[in-house]
Amino acid sequence: MADSVALDPVDLHILRLLQNDARTTYRDLAAQVGVAPSTCLDRVTRLRRSGVILGHQLRLDPARLGRGLQALLSVQVRPHRRDLVVPFVERIRALPEALSLFHLTGPDDFLVHVAVAGPAELQRLVLDAFTARREVARVETRLIFQQWECGPLLPPDAAADVPRDAVGESW
Repeated sequence: MADSVALDPVDLHILRLLQNDARTTYRDLAAQVGVAPSTCLDRVTRLRRSGVILGHQLRLDPARLGRGLQALLSVQVRPHRRDLVVPFVERIRALPEALSLFHLTGPDDFLVHVAVAGPAELQRLVLDAFTARREVARVETRLIFQQWECGPLLPPDAAADVPRDAVGESW
């Protein structure tokens, strides 16, 4: 497990703001945090070098790309051995439908988040890419109705001081 990094209130404020909008300019970020732009740049650089900030991601809307149905696939691999797990992971990561893959403890070995065009495509994916594999013992499929982003992610001590914003949507 990686060692945690000591973060002061300015670092935490920078992280909160960048998690909400990673495209914020250093000038705007510095003004919101109350430090000079050069100080802000130095702090963000330090957060990157220390591994706290891993990078920036482009988020796409799967539905706008013709993949409007999302599901979580719980997968058991038997036997659960490294010589089967490593190629399985490589195969799943190469699937264009796969959004994320988790290796788990418990009754399921993997959880795969997928996005497909519709039910027929999901069925094809489960049958051809999963259950057709000799090492796959079981697949359970759960459709995703709606998804929300959470956060910001902060160290445990700092997270208690952050008020949660209103979600803005009701059930």
